[in-house]
Amino acid sequence: MIPYPQIDPVAFSLGSVQLHWYGLMYVVGLTAAWWLGRRRAHRLGLTHDDIGDLIFYGALGVIIGGRLGYVLFYGLDQLIANPLWLFKIWEGGMSFHGGLAGVLVAAWLFARRHRLAYLQLTDFIAPLVPIGLGAGRLGNFINHELPGRVSEVPWAMVFPPMLGVGPEPRHPSALYEFALEGVVLFAVLWWLSRRPQQQGVISGLFLLLYGAFRFSVEFVRLPDPQLGFIAFDWLTMGQLLTLPMMVAGVLLIITAYCRQRTMVASSGR
Repeated sequence: MIPYPQIDPVAFSLGSVQLHWYGLMYVVGLTAAWWLGRRRAHRLGLTHDDIGDLIFYGALGVIIGGRLGYVLFYGLDQLIANPLWLFKIWEGGMSFHGGLAGVLVAAWLFARRHRLAYLQLTDFIAPLVPIGLGAGRLGNFINHELPGRVSEVPWAMVFPPMLGVGPEPRHPSALYEFALEGVVLFAVLWWLSRRPQQQGVISGLFLLLYGAFRFSVEFVRLPDPQLGFIAFDWLTMGQLLTLPMMVAGVLLIITAYCRQRTMVASSGR
């Protein structure tokens, strides 16, 4: 068993204003996406200022979509009881799947404004995202969130008593997600996107790999207490929302390579 690190969730305070590590991780993710995007801006004929606009669009999509997604998927009863709870972002509650939907809408608006093919833009964006995902999972871990299920693995941890999950050692599931959704996903997408790929392949790989990683980790992560298991005594809301992602990812990849084969066959006639 490994002791749970005692890290104050509050990074520092400015008078009465407290800045949490989790909030700072959003800054890390957006800054990394901005820096990486500037390195490849020429691929889409964009300027460095255009990348700044793209990150601004994406930030709005993440915040608005992430909050709406959490409220609709994980806190609908609380929203009905108190509609103003929707705006209490400082109390926590963001959803990846809602944030993804928000980013996809933001990308569509940006693509229209700059006359870019939508999948061309999402292929560009996909490798920029995993660092932010990984940073967010580190923020979850520091915030004592996303406790895992009871385990006897040597690296199991006893979560802080404030979570009310008991003294048993548990999987550090947020760290699993940091490694898979952050480190591995970034390495794969950044490496593959060094060279031109069929349009839609990188976007499809993002959806498929993230979906597979998230679906797998959910087996060792406690389901959200307000929802429990959705079905079959094992299916969680996270897994349910992830299934369409994996299907969409597979379809994008198959469509891209079918299009490539059609183009090759046509050119050979």
